[in-house]
Amino acid sequence: MKITTLEGLLVDELQDVYNAENQIIKALPNLAEAAESVDLRSAFRADIEQTEQHVQRIEQICKLLDIEPNGKKCVGMEGLITESMELLNTEIEPDLLDAALIGIAQRIKHYKIAAYGTTRAHARQLGFINVANLLDQTLEDEKKTDHHLTELAENRVNVEAAMGHRISMI
Repeated sequence: MKITTLEGLLVDELQDVYNAENQIIKALPNLAEAAESVDLRSAFRADIEQTEQHVQRIEQICKLLDIEPNGKKCVGMEGLITESMELLNTEIEPDLLDAALIGIAQRIKHYKIAAYGTTRAHARQLGFINVANLLDQTLEDEKKTDHHLTELAENRVNVEAAMGHRISMI
């Protein structure tokens, strides 16, 4: 596919992030099931619901723009999800697994923050204010979830991982 306009790039990005979100919906239950921490498991389950809302928002945007959301495979997200599945197949202590799960979840979040920020900027530039506002809602959701994961890591999961590691070293 040849992209020759900013609008064409916007369509390409929307299709990419739509596919990314759908890949995440399939992967998140595995991450939630693997989490030892009840708080982390709960965060993953909440993210599943939020991601489903993001898919619906992209579908709404595509209707506004009279385009199809399908048509592209997000290879970047595929790589991040492959990495997360490899992690689940690694022999790792439970406390460390939770810390690693937060790390992969945040890499996924940062990918999505970049994608939504770029897509929103393009929509604004094109004058698609309603589209930009919808993308901004999703971008804010992603930032809040990323912040929540950081707090979870810093205040509990990484502390427990470090404590378990220190105890085993004594």
